[in-house]
Amino acid sequence: MEHFYTLQGEGFHTGKPAYFVRLAGCDVGCVWCDVKESWHAEGHPILTVKDILATIQNTHAKIVVITGGEPLMHDLNPLTTVLKNAGLKLHIETSGSSPMSGDWDWICLSPKKFKEPLAESIIAAHELKSIIYNKYDFEWANKFAPLVNEKCILYLQPEWSKRKEVETMIIEYIKQSPLWQLSLQTHKYLEIP
Repeated sequence: MEHFYTLQGEGFHTGKPAYFVRLAGCDVGCVWCDVKESWHAEGHPILTVKDILATIQNTHAKIVVITGGEPLMHDLNPLTTVLKNAGLKLHIETSGSSPMSGDWDWICLSPKKFKEPLAESIIAAHELKSIIYNKYDFEWANKFAPLVNEKCILYLQPEWSKRKEVETMIIEYIKQSPLWQLSLQTHKYLEIP
């Protein structure tokens, strides 16, 4: 759908420069999604893996973040093979609702109520990022916390349109449940893509 060089705005790698490749197509359909234009694969440019790599190599990027939509709807093995062979670190942001493909240095799993993640995605995650839209989302987040591997970092992140309503709730929750950490969408606060 789009690709651009910017800073990672959320989660463990916040503040690091990264090249984002946003793939079109999503079968999850979160009501609060901030890139609904990514849901349908039709109407977006089709680029070759070599073209994507050439564009990335014109930047100083060392990290490439594959996101969506839901990127795992696609077979990501051809893409990750080429990018890995070029010496790039590969991160994915996924709901984990489709089978895992590709070779990843970092997996950010953000499970959605609309289509639950697969067990293979849960156990492979390096970070579990639960979006908090209302008070019921804490229960949803805690459903997956015991299922991740022991090194997985647990994040609660306010849904952007509800942040003023839920940030205080999240802070108080983390103070009572210190296994969790706060993730903010710093790129939105700073108004960078």
